[in-house]
Amino acid sequence: MPQTESPGTEVAPRIRLRWWTELPLIVMVYACYSAGRLLARGDVSTAVDHGLAILRVEKALHLNAEHPLNRLFTREAWIGVPADFWYASLHYLVTPAILIWIFRSRAVHYRAARTWLMTSTFIGLIGFTLLPTCPPRLLSAGYGFVDTMAQYSSYGWWGGEASAPRGLGGMTNQYAAMPSLHVGWSLWCGVMLWRYGGTRLVKVAAVVYPLVTTIVVMGTANHYFLDAVAGAAVMGAGLLLAPLVMRGADRVKARLAARTAPAVAPVPQAAAAAQASIVSDRCQTSAGERIPRQRESRFGPGAEPSAAPSEAGDGAPAAAR
Repeated sequence: MPQTESPGTEVAPRIRLRWWTELPLIVMVYACYSAGRLLARGDVSTAVDHGLAILRVEKALHLNAEHPLNRLFTREAWIGVPADFWYASLHYLVTPAILIWIFRSRAVHYRAARTWLMTSTFIGLIGFTLLPTCPPRLLSAGYGFVDTMAQYSSYGWWGGEASAPRGLGGMTNQYAAMPSLHVGWSLWCGVMLWRYGGTRLVKVAAVVYPLVTTIVVMGTANHYFLDAVAGAAVMGAGLLLAPLVMRGADRVKARLAARTAPAVAPVPQAAAAAQASIVSDRCQTSAGERIPRQRESRFGPGAEPSAAPSEAGDGAPAAAR
């Protein structure tokens, strides 16, 4: 059955996303991260001041849960080592895995989910650049924090520089503590699993994953509690801005398509006139007619019967009176 459209409405074309169009977006995010890392690398004293300011605020508000968690992770290797693996690995694995899962099985929701994640990430990168913050593990020993990544580095592939593999610490921003994108990305993963996961186990994982990640980033002395709060706030801001970003992208694509579209050739005036029907005495003719409603005669030209009875012949009946 053919589909009909009501007047004034248009069916929006579905944009089919391809992996080779999505990959450049990831490269662009990493390029922006690298630029932010280069900008913040030399501002160590400011980063330390920001870290100590956060620590003072947390102590004043009795929110400094980092110290007891860090002591627990440092004392108990059976907790500290898995926590280091969690911190060094899962944000590289779980976030892309869920993004690919949505791309393949929830394609209708992929663009909104990806835009939310990328918008929030860009906000976080702005925070790294404008507010470089020294994490607890890089403060002097007098503040009571132990870098568990360095303490348990022999158990894994990471070195003493955050979650980077050994020898690649220069590729990370050591002062990108505020906000915590580990927490922000895990919250995004939790929302995606809760919204699109079909089983109870998946929904449990949706709650557990961001909660455990928040505990891990504090226990390993990589983030303050307020870093985690800021990571959640960044994701909230990204969620609000994502529809605006998508509408802006659609407008840009529409303008580019209008500029690159081939010009429509004008219809010749003679052809337009030939297609128009001939109208005479307010009667519309059909194709091939010269006179309105003219029809072929059965008698041919010059043999039309006369209306007068005298010309009709002797055997013709008289016209009715």
